[in-house]
Amino acid sequence: MPFTQSSIKRILLVRTDRLGDVILTLPMLPALRKCFPDAHIAMLLRRYTGEILEGNPYVNELIWYDRDHTNIPLAEMRATLRERKFDAAIVVYPRLRLAWLMWRSGIPLRIGTGYRYYSFLFNTRVFEHRKDAKRHEVEYNMHLLEELSCKVEKNFKPQFDISIPDEAQKNVEKALAALGVRGDFVIVHPGSGGSAREWPAENFGKLALRFLNDAHVRVIVTGTKEEEQKVLHVVQASQGTGIPLAGRLNLKELGALMRLSRLFVSNSTGPLHLAVAMGTPVVGLFPQHTAMSARRWGPYTENKAVFVPEKPEDCTICVENNQSCKCMASIQVEDVFFSALSLLEQKSVVHV
Repeated sequence: MPFTQSSIKRILLVRTDRLGDVILTLPMLPALRKCFPDAHIAMLLRRYTGEILEGNPYVNELIWYDRDHTNIPLAEMRATLRERKFDAAIVVYPRLRLAWLMWRSGIPLRIGTGYRYYSFLFNTRVFEHRKDAKRHEVEYNMHLLEELSCKVEKNFKPQFDISIPDEAQKNVEKALAALGVRGDFVIVHPGSGGSAREWPAENFGKLALRFLNDAHVRVIVTGTKEEEQKVLHVVQASQGTGIPLAGRLNLKELGALMRLSRLFVSNSTGPLHLAVAMGTPVVGLFPQHTAMSARRWGPYTENKAVFVPEKPEDCTICVENNQSCKCMASIQVEDVFFSALSLLEQKSVVHV
């Protein structure tokens, strides 16, 4: 569909999936603002990820896709979008419901994948298979902007622009004081929210013990409320040296905690990308399978170490079980620890 940049006044960016996906979409916002400095830029997303966008200087409006953990009815969503009269929509997370919604909302320029059976609902189609993991998710996302004639530099530096309010920082400092944490610490995050195969909780616990005994650094074990038992399992495996902190922090407070931490170690999960956005060195533990590949979902930073099992990509041993994957268990605690040690020297922090 022919257009000129001057004709694009109102843009909708659509990403209604999970935390990590939304964080890896954030670099699109400053690029859009640079191309369309006077445009009204909105983002359609779920409420639990919306906290990440609060205070973002490049977005004018957040539109919620759900209410009380349930998708808002299509008729209501359609009315909301029609009222706002968007000129263009970029559907980063393609689903039939979203494609239909963009079409029924009368948005003139609808950018989305060309490889789905419902792709006819988009009138600007991008023919790029993400499942092949030939690029990183950030790069796939940025490539969509070319359909709006937004040129992205080849070696661009992504901006995440996640603001941490003073209140969140103070809450974390109080929590650390209550836990007796007054010096340097690292974070281990044993869960994945079911999004990837996981390194065993026992290994996270052994790693935490190594940090304390050999690097003299305390370890905080984070997780959601639903991951509390897994966090406690790690603490037990660390012989009680790990400090549990599950389900007690909101996203901005978790970011504040990461900003104070010298290192973040986790499976493939949204908080890993939050740690990258906070400028914290990270160690990521990823399955070898293409769909969950570190090539696409790995930490987008130079301050990292990434571990992948030396197993065939088409291995099917762990297909039905993320929680006790033999392939992931083959990653040795010793190897992770020594890589972590080299990263520890890259960030020093002062705790209040």
